[in-house]
Amino acid sequence: MTAQPKPSMTEEMYLEQERHSTTKHEYYAGAVYAMAGASEQHNLIALNIAATLHAQLRGRAFRAYPSDMRVKVMQTGLHTYPDFTIVCGQSQFTNPVERDTIINPTVIIEILSPSTERYDRGMKFQHYRTMPSLQAYLLVAQDNYHIECFIRHEHKQWLFSEAIGPEAIMAMPSIQGSLALQDVYEQVFVTPESLPGITRDVPQDEDDS
Repeated sequence: MTAQPKPSMTEEMYLEQERHSTTKHEYYAGAVYAMAGASEQHNLIALNIAATLHAQLRGRAFRAYPSDMRVKVMQTGLHTYPDFTIVCGQSQFTNPVERDTIINPTVIIEILSPSTERYDRGMKFQHYRTMPSLQAYLLVAQDNYHIECFIRHEHKQWLFSEAIGPEAIMAMPSIQGSLALQDVYEQVFVTPESLPGITRDVPQDEDDS
């Protein structure tokens, strides 16, 4: 959520307005929040991720969606637009006619920015991990070779791993796939301090933010 909310409205009012809006908004607890536009870095990374995962998922039992697909967290009521959403099997929607709000994501990917990083790491992830279908949450840096991944584990834990550096590869066991950072950051300017390719795994409790 990146701006002050507009006056309170019902979910039905929000959806009606959103389906005719030229800009995207989040909705939570009666408040509507305008979403900031994306930078060049963000757009290049999003396109590279889409191209990489489309090639890996093509012909398999997955559906992948870019940032125009809305997701509703049924357990909390948050409506938002992840940068990338993957569903294993058939997508489920709040409205089977409109088919514009998914409720069963398997993987969610967010590309971090200065205005959204704290939210993506904290409150937004708290919403996301209440979704029983979600198996993996990825955070992708904009200015250096760095991807963080949280994978749902047993006993209400999320297993944390990270891939750092142009030679690193982020495994995505939830879809039997991976993201090579060299591909993700193709044509993207990154800081020269990026570390050599490494991957680390650390278990994290679900209650941590």
